[in-house]
Amino acid sequence: MTDVAERAGVSRALVSIVFRDQPGASPQTRDRVLRVADEIGYRPDSAARLLARGRSRTLGVMFTVRQPFHADLVEGIYPEAERLGYDVLLSATAQGRGEAKAVEALLGHRCEAVILLGPDAQPTDIDALGHRTVTVSVGRRVPHARVDSVHTAEGKGVRQAMEHLVELGHRRIVHIDGGRGPGSAERRRAYRAAMRRHGLEPELRVIPGDHTEQSGIETGRLLLDERDHGRPLPTAVLAGNDRCAMGLLMTLTQAGVDVPRDLSVVGYDDSHLSHLMPIGLTTVRQDAVLMAEHAVRFAVERLEGTAPEPREAVLDPKLTVRGTSGPSPEGVGAGNR
Repeated sequence: MTDVAERAGVSRALVSIVFRDQPGASPQTRDRVLRVADEIGYRPDSAARLLARGRSRTLGVMFTVRQPFHADLVEGIYPEAERLGYDVLLSATAQGRGEAKAVEALLGHRCEAVILLGPDAQPTDIDALGHRTVTVSVGRRVPHARVDSVHTAEGKGVRQAMEHLVELGHRRIVHIDGGRGPGSAERRRAYRAAMRRHGLEPELRVIPGDHTEQSGIETGRLLLDERDHGRPLPTAVLAGNDRCAMGLLMTLTQAGVDVPRDLSVVGYDDSHLSHLMPIGLTTVRQDAVLMAEHAVRFAVERLEGTAPEPREAVLDPKLTVRGTSGPSPEGVGAGNR
């Protein structure tokens, strides 16, 4: 503003009045100041102005670079934050850059609240963060922690997927576990419960994994190796998430396994990549836009004092049937087991 004032031949205080659109400057002076600012490329620093008032009005978002569903969530966060008058600052976790560093970067840039997408940290650490600043956990429930949470009814989504597969005649249904990934424990429990409910406990099998393509690739190699040594392939696989399902599909199809004729695959998330494959992925849909909107509103309402205590939103999932699920190759119908 000092540069603009000197070039326009007015005081810095008068430049400030013009930029704040306050009375006190003649139309001619206002035009001259704005013209000079345009000539030298000056833009008012809105962040500095807000900080001077004690507010940054910025929401920090921690996300994982290679997680497609996080990209879907971020796309939903921006418009809702803008609608409520807040900016968004992103900080990614990646190889060699853990969640703690990503969060500290957001706090260092004076974000007023932090939205964690699929946090993997210990509950005690998330609770400690919730006592430092307004915090929202998306995709993971953190009981007893002082954070808002937004997640899908994981068990309900898995039940929908399992009912779909059982109705198609599948009995040998394997689950690739998501490890410590968000929602994994609930999905694992729901899979076990569904297998027991349908009298399929002898076929119950959980393969350790995580929420990455590599996990699906390794599971595919394991199943193919077992087949080569006399153990038949399962007729269906419920993957921990879409990324895992995609890795599995790649490995199976490269080995000549026909999906879904020989084996059905179901994912979880319905990320934007799930319907861009040559064979659309059958998956449990989480409504990314609705989850994002809830997360932003929770953060803003806590900041503005309209909701002083943390809250939890549990959203309904919905099975989306595409091309990777079909009748069991063993021809066992749901009605004649």
